[in-house]
Amino acid sequence: MINKVIIEAFTEIARQKNIDRTNLGTIIEELFTMLIKKKYGSDECECENFSVIANMERGEIEIYQEMVIVDNVVDPVTEISIQDASSEDENLQVGDPFISVIDPSQFGRRLINLAKQQLSQKIREIEKQSVYDEYTARVGEITVGYIHQIQRDQVFININKTELVMPKSEQMENDRYRRGQTIRGIIKSVEFTPKGPEIIVSRSDNQFLRRLLEMEVPEIEDEIIEVKAIARVPGDRSKVVVNSFDKRIDAVGACVGMRGSRIQAIVRELNSEKIDIINWSKQPEILITRALAPAKPIQLYLGEDRKYVMAIFEDEELPIAIGKNGQNIKLASEVTGFYIDAVKKSEHEGTKSKNIYLDEVRGISTAQLESLAKSDIHTDNEFLETDRDELLLLKGFGEKTIDKISTILSDLRNAASTEDEPKVLPSDLKESV
Repeated sequence: MINKVIIEAFTEIARQKNIDRTNLGTIIEELFTMLIKKKYGSDECECENFSVIANMERGEIEIYQEMVIVDNVVDPVTEISIQDASSEDENLQVGDPFISVIDPSQFGRRLINLAKQQLSQKIREIEKQSVYDEYTARVGEITVGYIHQIQRDQVFININKTELVMPKSEQMENDRYRRGQTIRGIIKSVEFTPKGPEIIVSRSDNQFLRRLLEMEVPEIEDEIIEVKAIARVPGDRSKVVVNSFDKRIDAVGACVGMRGSRIQAIVRELNSEKIDIINWSKQPEILITRALAPAKPIQLYLGEDRKYVMAIFEDEELPIAIGKNGQNIKLASEVTGFYIDAVKKSEHEGTKSKNIYLDEVRGISTAQLESLAKSDIHTDNEFLETDRDELLLLKGFGEKTIDKISTILSDLRNAASTEDEPKVLPSDLKESV
């Protein structure tokens, strides 16, 4: 039965939602099956003798009701009298099947409006599933969108009417946002929730830096250069280990680019995040030494049975090795896979010399400290190396006072020297130059 008015009404809804005609046909068939059950169904009848065909090409909805011809009708949904059937075809007999064609308009305006509501709901479900399927397939890709809304704990990003979320944990601390701003991030995960798909975008994830490198360095995308490991403090510093499968190509040089052009493009995207590119080596001691740059260890002791290394540095180099807030050594540990213990050379050899400041020593009065300070005596070494006759000239210092303070300072120095014994290496460590 042709009913283009109904088809066109449904098609218009689908067109607004960009729903495929094939999917729309299936949805209409399901909707009219639902309407049939509402109109004809009961506890005893499941209306399985009805068929619905939506022909979208011709704009037709065909509804067929299969019945059996009987003398006396008991169930009007599944049976038809011989008199009614004979009016259609005189050759029909009792027991023959009879196919009745139903006009969709018979369902009435109220049921048709209900079907439209159901159609809109079905389309919303299809849209949600379509978005979920699309972005699930794109997990790990970089996407570009516009900031739609900024909240305290998350930022909402719009891409072609699809809303993506960047939680606080996936943001870079030095990022600054404004509505309408273009932003790039990696699609980290997609979860289906009662409200629809929740698409998580990240700028702090290590994979974001990996994808940026692939975009800027063709040799990585062509698999000539491999990114072996990445460690980041997002927006501040990162270390990347790379390896070239072609001996003619320098992995570090390819990533940095001519005059730093390639790496600078990434640095700008990451708000001036400092990126250390490290050439991979199969020898752990070489890789660890490179990863610890700009600090240079003078000795390494590697664990034989565990991924542990003790790195010895010149005393003045240790702060550089550890880095701001421990970043350098932490990132070096992550990219090498070794736990790195940074130790001063003096601490390792037991030659550490530590001053004892007199104002921290109990047993010396404030007046005595003032007298000593006037003679530029502030530490244990300065006190013990000062001639005894000079000390006796100071106000408040006699023989007994000098002996008492000398004894206190000697005891403190002995205690400190015990703490400064050479650092004992664990038995499973071997020396590596």
